[in-house]
Amino acid sequence: MLGCLKNPVVVTVEINMNLVALTVIGLISRLWGLSYPRAVVFDEVYYGQFVSLYMKRIFFVDDSGPPFGHMLLALGGYLGGFDGNFLWNRIGAENSLITQSRFMLLESILIFFILLAVLSYLKFYNLQRDSFFSGSWWFWLLLTGVACSCAVGVKYMGLFTYMLLLTIAGVHFWHMIGDRNLSNVSLMCHFLARGLALIIIPVAMYLSFFYVHLTFLYRSGPHDQIMTSAFQASLEGGLARITQGQPLEVAYGSQITLRNVLGKPVQCWLHSHTNTYPIRYENGRGSSHQQQVTCYPFKDVNNWWIVKDPGTQQLVVSNPPRPVRHGHIVQLVHGITTRYLNTHDVAAPLSPHSQEVSCYIDYNISMPAQNLWRVEIVNRESDTDVWKTVLSEVRFVHVNTSAVLKLSGASLPEWGYRQLEVVGEKLSKGYHQSMVWNVEEHRYGKSQEQKEREVELHSPTQMDISKNLSFMAKFMELQWKILTLKNEDTEHKYSSSALDWITMDTNIAYWLHPTSGAQIHLLGNVVTWASANVAALVYTCLSLWYLIRRRRKIYDIPEDAWQLWVSAGGICVGGWAVNYLPFFLMEKTLFLYHYLPALTFQILLIPIVLQHLGNHLCSSLLLKSMFSALVVAWFSSVYLVYRTFSPVTYGEPSLSVTELKDLRWKDSWNILIQKQ
Repeated sequence: MLGCLKNPVVVTVEINMNLVALTVIGLISRLWGLSYPRAVVFDEVYYGQFVSLYMKRIFFVDDSGPPFGHMLLALGGYLGGFDGNFLWNRIGAENSLITQSRFMLLESILIFFILLAVLSYLKFYNLQRDSFFSGSWWFWLLLTGVACSCAVGVKYMGLFTYMLLLTIAGVHFWHMIGDRNLSNVSLMCHFLARGLALIIIPVAMYLSFFYVHLTFLYRSGPHDQIMTSAFQASLEGGLARITQGQPLEVAYGSQITLRNVLGKPVQCWLHSHTNTYPIRYENGRGSSHQQQVTCYPFKDVNNWWIVKDPGTQQLVVSNPPRPVRHGHIVQLVHGITTRYLNTHDVAAPLSPHSQEVSCYIDYNISMPAQNLWRVEIVNRESDTDVWKTVLSEVRFVHVNTSAVLKLSGASLPEWGYRQLEVVGEKLSKGYHQSMVWNVEEHRYGKSQEQKEREVELHSPTQMDISKNLSFMAKFMELQWKILTLKNEDTEHKYSSSALDWITMDTNIAYWLHPTSGAQIHLLGNVVTWASANVAALVYTCLSLWYLIRRRRKIYDIPEDAWQLWVSAGGICVGGWAVNYLPFFLMEKTLFLYHYLPALTFQILLIPIVLQHLGNHLCSSLLLKSMFSALVVAWFSSVYLVYRTFSPVTYGEPSLSVTELKDLRWKDSWNILIQKQ
């Protein structure tokens, strides 16, 4: 034992000084002057609000993607002592990658996880030949899946790189199938390991992001209205304060409000008032002159309806209550005016191909009431399901005409108080959400007399029944909203097309000092940008040349060099393509920062091309010396451009009007010049 202590303990550490130097330079370029400017910059106005909502546990929806990136920003705010009490309502009156990484934005986080996923997979792939199922093999494989999940969890753009790596992994596994040295059991183990690490774990992690998101954000907030009544009722405050304790089962005699499930153009409730449709519309068409039925976007006593059994005159709930089930026939009586919901073969005011919906007034003319409706529960589990408050999504099918009660979405003229048109849709194929309604507020009616009932309609209910949704139900709804929710397509001052990004014909002004004229722009390093394009062009041309020559059995470079050229370059070119080309198919407002993930892959291609040219095409000493000098000149030019544009990268020092004009290297760049 003592003899062992006499032997020296030797620790060997290998340090990649190139990697250390790049890391230090990267940290300095991004952390220098990080506290300046002390103002909200560009999209920080949105992401800052989301961080504040996390701090206050208030629910929100961001249609730009999943919540993981926001959670990381919120974690940083929490660790920094931020309590959420800051108004992010005003924006303070490679260079592009540096600029983007210095602010509270998501692209840098996305790029980090994308590159981590690529690095991890390459590390894993390099261990495949000699270290099957070793600890390091599992570590890099699992880290690949984790990084992919994090990338997708930050922004859906991460899905492009995830699909690329899945494709590459599939190709590599296809080659393994042809390896006769591997047994069937070994192949199956490889397949299961990849399935676990690259599919199951990422899916589980993706779900966990939403689980944490929904667990933290349990309070009602500004985005509740786009969610269903059931989702809103599961949040603390807001609708939950109204619906808490309501009866669960809708019965004959129930007093209810009906919310349209579509929620577009705004959330609204089935509504009626004493005003009637005009005898003739502006276009000369006639109406029934019946009482108007609309969809009203505000809480109002005129939103209340009574579910009536057509076989009785009773407007109260019996004891015990008789629940309404799928397929039952009901009449809907307007609570305040006591008129019946009705539709008939009269054209709707703004949708002439649909039927007018009204509350029936008996004018003693040849137009009898047609007020029977069949309740169809869309999300039923069986044909005997009971109509439930908040949870059931129902259609009302008119018995006489088979028309379905539908929100057309059109705004009525002044005579209809600009409320939304409700129609009877005859040609109803499928279950479009505009035809689906759910009970939001509900009480069991107790008063048969009209005046007592009006007082009852103004009073809240107090009965204790919980209607909390499961996590998967909330996840599915929130996921669907994120994927389908679209802001109004508006042209932004700094929006651009995907073609503008290649040649950097656009920029984004992030911040402008109100007095000094100091400013921050998202503007790339011209030399780096152009070099990335040249590297992609050189790689493509050289690859085609090599392929043609190899077809003729002429091998210009060793096989291992060719495999490295194809794999490393292919990942970079493929990464650029999958992160860039999809934007040509997207109908959304685009900005220069959308190109940064693709640009990152293109920049990674530069050293691959330079190394290949230096090792295989510069054969003589003179060529190698000239090539080295060219690389030094290239590095110098990159640094020179970086220094030239650093005032608009870091926001200081402020520049004069002449200096700002000198930075406008392209006429399409919008450098802000303040009027003197």
